[in-house]
Amino acid sequence: MGRKLYVGNLPYSADQQSLEETFSQCGTVDSCNVITDRDTGQSRGFGFVEMSSDGEAQKAIQELNGFNMGGREIRVNEAKPKAPRSGGGGGGGGRW
Repeated sequence: MGRKLYVGNLPYSADQQSLEETFSQCGTVDSCNVITDRDTGQSRGFGFVEMSSDGEAQKAIQELNGFNMGGREIRVNEAKPKAPRSGGGGGGGGRW
């Protein structure tokens, strides 16, 4: 299984295709996703890329962290596991 990378400071013009093209220079890209605003559809300036191996992920971090993409220096590092959401849920009950 691949290694997921967080990519920050993306230019708002970045899309999945440009992200995949940039990262494919470092190896095989299993998946990539530019996070967009739910209402406007505009990029939120960050995304995730999954490389096919740890070695390729490390190469991408070394070569692309600080890389100029569309006039902005992107930030590349290992993605942190998604934190569980707190609060909400529960409740209900009272129905017979």
